[in-house]
Amino acid sequence: MTQQEKLTELVRQRAAALGFEACGFSKARRLVEEESRLETWLKESRHGSMSYMERNFDNRLDPARLVPGAKSVVSVFCSYNQPNLFRQTKNRADIPRISNYALGEDYHTVLKEKLFELYNYTEELTGSEINGRVFTDSAPVLDKAWARLSGLGWIGKNSNLLNKEMGSFFFIGEMIIDVDFEYDTPVADHCGRCTKCIDACPTQAIYEPYKVDGSKCISYLTIELREAIPQEYHSAMGQWMYGCDICQDVCPWNRKAKAGSEPRLMADASITMQDAVFWDELDLHEYRRLFKNKAIKRAKFDGIKRNIAIVNNNLSS
Repeated sequence: MTQQEKLTELVRQRAAALGFEACGFSKARRLVEEESRLETWLKESRHGSMSYMERNFDNRLDPARLVPGAKSVVSVFCSYNQPNLFRQTKNRADIPRISNYALGEDYHTVLKEKLFELYNYTEELTGSEINGRVFTDSAPVLDKAWARLSGLGWIGKNSNLLNKEMGSFFFIGEMIIDVDFEYDTPVADHCGRCTKCIDACPTQAIYEPYKVDGSKCISYLTIELREAIPQEYHSAMGQWMYGCDICQDVCPWNRKAKAGSEPRLMADASITMQDAVFWDELDLHEYRRLFKNKAIKRAKFDGIKRNIAIVNNNLSS
């Protein structure tokens, strides 16, 4: 085994010990194959009001612009899959729902803590100071593209990264560093002829296989959109007061997926399965208490109240 192979294996082992379900390695380079797709998506205004997607265009494609001298992208993921929660909620058409990813502690904090440990360990192994940064949905990084190149899965028809063992209920993180590794290779697409995610999307946000109009997605409408949600989407929101898991819930690969093991990412019992009256009475003080250190705060108090009003109207009609 070469020194490079040994380094790669030791980093992979430490990632597993830190609670990452998978770790893959890809050579840092400009993502030329993603450039035209991203440019077209932006020109067609599929990003809605997410103007930040227009900024740092080149940074999203070239890791060397984020880390000068970058040689590798190390991709990891950490599952938040909770099969028991799915079984609890799937037959409850009477309660407002929150996307599973937002029910636990803020994933930015949880994953970054682990990534910094992995980064420091990598530096120890090399025996010298390294240059790099860690990311988890916190900078202009095309995380799904890098995870695919690192052999961690394939991009599904709903544009999520899919993994045969872990499905898609996981968070992705990266280290971009000036260290060479043995690199992994992409895996095959296993979606086949399945169109369950496309058929199930109530707003037709998945307008073609592998293409998603972000401006129509319920997650965008309930989280990113700061204005009033267009009336045409109100009934389609159904129970979703924050985010949406529909295209993942129906995915056959998630039916087979293993449960996540990181307790900090599991659902907080105080906000799970609460009824419409509970959420209707939510005030600012309770909002701050319930959602402290949770990703759901991204929608802000006014956004949550806006969403609850729509969902409660759907549930009562």
